[in-house]
Amino acid sequence: MKHKKKVALTATALSLSAILAACGAEEEKKSTTSSTGDGEKELNLLITSEPPSLHPQLATDTTSGAILENTFEGLTTLKDGVPELAAAEDYVVSEDLLTYTFTIRDAQWSNGEKVTAEDFAYAWLWALNPENASEYSTILYPIKGAEAYNNGTGTAEEVAVKAIDEKTLEVTLAAPTPYFLELTAFKTFYPIHKATAEANPKWYTEADSYVGNGAYTLSTWNHSGDIVLEKSENYWDAENVAIDTVNVAMVESETTQMTMFDAGEIDFLGAPYGTISLDAIDRLKSEDKLNVTDLSGIYWYKFNTKDDVMQNENIRKALTLAIDRESLISNIVKGEKQPALGIVPNSVAGFGDDEGYFQDANIEEAKKYLDAGLKELGLASPADLEVKVSYNTSEAHSSIAQFIQQGWTSNLGISVKLDNAEWQVYLDKLNNADYQIGRLGWSADYNDAYSFLEMYNSASNGNNQTGWSNEEYTNLLKASTTETDAAKRTELLLQAEKIIMDDMPVAPIYYQTNLFIKNDEVENMEPDALGHVNLKFVDVK
Repeated sequence: MKHKKKVALTATALSLSAILAACGAEEEKKSTTSSTGDGEKELNLLITSEPPSLHPQLATDTTSGAILENTFEGLTTLKDGVPELAAAEDYVVSEDLLTYTFTIRDAQWSNGEKVTAEDFAYAWLWALNPENASEYSTILYPIKGAEAYNNGTGTAEEVAVKAIDEKTLEVTLAAPTPYFLELTAFKTFYPIHKATAEANPKWYTEADSYVGNGAYTLSTWNHSGDIVLEKSENYWDAENVAIDTVNVAMVESETTQMTMFDAGEIDFLGAPYGTISLDAIDRLKSEDKLNVTDLSGIYWYKFNTKDDVMQNENIRKALTLAIDRESLISNIVKGEKQPALGIVPNSVAGFGDDEGYFQDANIEEAKKYLDAGLKELGLASPADLEVKVSYNTSEAHSSIAQFIQQGWTSNLGISVKLDNAEWQVYLDKLNNADYQIGRLGWSADYNDAYSFLEMYNSASNGNNQTGWSNEEYTNLLKASTTETDAAKRTELLLQAEKIIMDDMPVAPIYYQTNLFIKNDEVENMEPDALGHVNLKFVDVK
């Protein structure tokens, strides 16, 4: 497909008007008829829904992250999974590995004002302020005083983040954190333009008021329709950003996404920019078009342990052990996934015992747990038990749920209802504990086992959603944050993983891989092991 000027996109947009309308797009969009000029480059992508939040400290999902990673920039960024300097031009670490002093480079916000150290300090403290209910606030806990402020036992003044001057940010950690420079590349660590946020608390909800410091500006945002990113003239490294315009449609149906790629209407398909439909995988393999890369991620079902039925550990174990992961992967999911028999993927150093914590599709053992659970619940037989599986609207998630539903019904004799909802509605249900069993995926925020285990460190953690907590588990995680011996730290994390697998507030299903296809003219666009795509590095022939 030729990469067209913006004037040519109008025909594509019009040909898709019916499709986009069906996905909730607005009928009237900002005109895209003006030419971008000779030599300018354009990239056409899609995401599966309206981003739930484009506030760096409020976003928790990959759909929002795909946009935020290009409209904002942290002190560091990840390239091929390795942190490199970004908004910071230099840093110094103290001998005890506790204090990081960052020098902010000469950079500008999209409104032309200077990016300052205070913008970072303000954003991090905003996330930690319990009044703002940032679900990712716990990722800032390596900072001294952060956890105490966030849980109400400390003050903002005690958080060891200080803007020494406009260009100098000093951060002191509670304990040495070997992956701290990976954390500073994550969205919760992005800065906020303080003056904009204080003047307009809803600055992040519309394109006209949006201010970022990334390689791209949020030029257009037609809610539930499309987003247009434009190369930022104020970005410090603009001369090395190749793509001028990125058009991002919002299309929920995987089948429609695949049709659009086949028709040459989008240039890339695969997380975080859409999903390859399950029924297209074999065809793409035969055509030698499918790319499969490692992804440090997991697909799991979470149990609401506050629910009258799901609070029962034996029921949770019965459901977990009765899932036939091998058959699910072979017949439904495909894509070279691996059965997940633990929380932390095999790709993480120190983890990946081939035997796992349980035997896949162990129906006889599952029935024993089911019988015990039914007695504890006062139910006479499996036929008296009904459970409900919730998932966000998606052909893939629906196929997986139907496979698991059939297995639980035929092998355990229980009744299983399926419930789906649009992404934002679904997230709200999970966060409000309005569910019994809910599906989610998780890609590591940084390349460490702690990224998979930390979210369950308390029932109040915004990413937990299960209501489960365990004091011994929490203490092991805390101990791992101060253990400097790598082998001993891994052993602490393994002990924590065993505890959560014994209680099973979640049912691990499979370890992820990243499947994607792209236009041959697109270069340097491959998701890293954490599932990130930084459009700054993408080019087209």
